[in-house]
Amino acid sequence: MRITVDIDEKALARVKKYSHLKKVSPAVKFVIEDWLRAKDREAALDFVMKGGIDFPMTNDELEQKLYGLD
Repeated sequence: MRITVDIDEKALARVKKYSHLKKVSPAVKFVIEDWLRAKDREAALDFVMKGGIDFPMTNDELEQKLYGLD
């Protein structure tokens, strides 16, 4: 989809710098996708922190099973 958006030049320059992308369209797409991934992580963490998943083992039990730690 194509749209027209006004974006601050300094902000866009930072986006291009941090994304290592030289063209505007891929840089803007990168930022949108990165923001959406962050929101998905935030929602998943909220779900877990609110007790949405019942873990059958404690952290210590899991580490013992995975790494053989005492």
